[in-house]
Amino acid sequence: MRRSLAAAVGLTGALLAGCSTGDGAVDVSNGGEFRFVQSTPSGEVIPEGERAGAPEFGGRLLSGEEWDSGELAGDVAVLNFWGSWCAPCRVETPQFQEVYTEVADDGVQFVGLNVKDTEQLATRFLESNEITFPSLFDPRGEVALAFRDYPANAIPSTIVLDRESRVAAVYTGEVRQDDLRAVLAQLTGEA
Repeated sequence: MRRSLAAAVGLTGALLAGCSTGDGAVDVSNGGEFRFVQSTPSGEVIPEGERAGAPEFGGRLLSGEEWDSGELAGDVAVLNFWGSWCAPCRVETPQFQEVYTEVADDGVQFVGLNVKDTEQLATRFLESNEITFPSLFDPRGEVALAFRDYPANAIPSTIVLDRESRVAAVYTGEVRQDDLRAVLAQLTGEA
């Protein structure tokens, strides 16, 4: 009984260690594959002259179709790295759906990037929360590796791209709706 309890406590600690606290701290225990970049302060956008181009990425959506980041061309994009096991993600993802519904006709796309998860649990999470924006199934974190210059290995993480597919904002931890709305309003208003 004590061994089972100790194993359960250890497993819970391991799962929670993978989840970001939202305080800007990131656990980068990945053999040096990632470089930490400070997250953007809430509601702020990286100045246009300082933005770097996002890497190309793609894969299979949880709905089964193939998808490529070229589909984001010309739109502002919100990329959210999430897992069904992550408590902040369970709060944030339904809120993202609400914002997505508000801005979908304004040239803004949302893409979820499901990591460290099983397909069955991820799909069930999306269905139970009525999430309609697409999510890539990336259990090994290959897309997060493509974003190695940003803290996409913290879950949740959100990267917002401008219309030229440049990284305009980076958030570790849960993003508040009002902050996201302010960033999207600024980016959709850029020429």
